[in-house]
Amino acid sequence: MDRIDLRILDLLQHDATLSTSDIAEAVGLSTTPCWRRIQNLEKQGVITRRVALLDRDQLNVGVDAFVAIRTDEHNKRWLDAFAKAVAAFPEVIELYRMSGEVDYLMRVVVPDLAAYDSFYLRLIREVDLYDVSSSFAMERIKYTTALPLTYVMKK
Repeated sequence: MDRIDLRILDLLQHDATLSTSDIAEAVGLSTTPCWRRIQNLEKQGVITRRVALLDRDQLNVGVDAFVAIRTDEHNKRWLDAFAKAVAAFPEVIELYRMSGEVDYLMRVVVPDLAAYDSFYLRLIREVDLYDVSSSFAMERIKYTTALPLTYVMKK
């Protein structure tokens, strides 16, 4: 991956609707070589998909809940059941297995506390959990889906 590929990635992660000719012009290539580079980045799995980012407030899911989960079952059977249950909840938009005192951390988006409570009750019906602790974001200070590209050339 060279600086042109990185510039293409930067442009695409800020606006995936850019045409190939617009990207080519921005990086100093003609359209066909630029298209080939984009295709190659997709084939290599660097570009995994292109999506639209939606306005959460217009879709009535403006509340972020960060849910810390601890379990006393650390086995594949439990993890498979947990992952399957969580996959069925559209409110869960991120889920991580963590190190430290918390086993799993999820980000849940809902319209309000009543919707969160409904989600919580459905979750604990589906999966045995040792401890669930929720924190609600008061303000979003920074949010981006763009990954930093400065570390690529340092590999």
